[in-house]
Amino acid sequence: MVGVADSEHSTRWAARAIGRLTTESEQAGPTPLVPFRLPPEWGVALYLKDESAQPTGSVKHRATRAMFRYAIASGRITEGTTVVEATGGNAAVAQAYFARLLGLPYVAVMPGRADPARAAAVEALGGRCEFVVPPLAIYETARRLAADVGGHYLDQFTWAERAIDWRGDSLAGELFDQHREVAGDDPQWVVVGAGTGATSAALGRHIRYHGLPSRLAVVDPENSAYFPGWASGAADYGTGMPSRIEGIGRPRMEPGFVPALIDLVIPVPDAASVAAARAVRARTGLAVGGSTGTNLWGALHLVAELRDRGVGGSVVSLVGDAADRHLRTYHDDGWVAGRNLDPAPYAAAIEGFLAGGRWLPPDRSAH
Repeated sequence: MVGVADSEHSTRWAARAIGRLTTESEQAGPTPLVPFRLPPEWGVALYLKDESAQPTGSVKHRATRAMFRYAIASGRITEGTTVVEATGGNAAVAQAYFARLLGLPYVAVMPGRADPARAAAVEALGGRCEFVVPPLAIYETARRLAADVGGHYLDQFTWAERAIDWRGDSLAGELFDQHREVAGDDPQWVVVGAGTGATSAALGRHIRYHGLPSRLAVVDPENSAYFPGWASGAADYGTGMPSRIEGIGRPRMEPGFVPALIDLVIPVPDAASVAAARAVRARTGLAVGGSTGTNLWGALHLVAELRDRGVGGSVVSLVGDAADRHLRTYHDDGWVAGRNLDPAPYAAAIEGFLAGGRWLPPDRSAH
């Protein structure tokens, strides 16, 4: 039985921990809303909310802060709790960062065979990595490991969607406030990818809560379950196949993805994501990941629609992350060719469009 003194100590620790998270958020500050240059005669603007400016360099930073805050407030994380997660990318880095901030042990269960290069960023922040084969075993392994040590399985695919505030603060409120400052109104479209589904859910709820005229589009890479699941209405849709675009796309419909909040899901070829990531780098200097390329491809599709209809307005999307390591992957011709991807036709489509031409995506059946 927990005594009164123990309960008071736990409550004081929780208050201090949440205070640290609040201070970190204030110190991090807002991320910039960056214009992506389009021909001015179109009457359409495109903006990228640069989440690579977060302390851990990705859009996962905000969601991780929210999940730690939620788990602490719910009593699932207390002083000394080992935090465990099933993840292989930017989320692991962000989670290791916040675990260190709060003095908590952290373990990331990653898919695939042991890879020191992938583990390095987590280990540099004091975390530990466990690699698991087959990849889909990461969920059960993380759950079991957390239970074995009396820790907490963070489970971003379930809890991130519930933890992120969607009424006013964090990404949604910041994005719309910044857009109103630069454009004077709300965007026609907001375009994001879906990993856990939390970002799209937060934006969709914010739009509905505030009665905004903006519509929400999700872009989805190859092998992912979100587009076919959304289009068919099958909440249990699964492909069982991993995404080649880090950070987005899932082999199953995750519980954090809320189809009812989405106005449109745009399937994007992986080679198009590569070409668009390179286009972002060429115009901003940011070595963005493939998910940002997926975002840009979908955003340009909607820009073309607004231009051709003579509607005007703007489209907003995200820079999901940017890091030098992407120069060895999505921006490296050898790495791309090794994955049987040919971004050249998609790059030509982007350049032709941005030069003032029609939006003419390649026929995928021809490549």
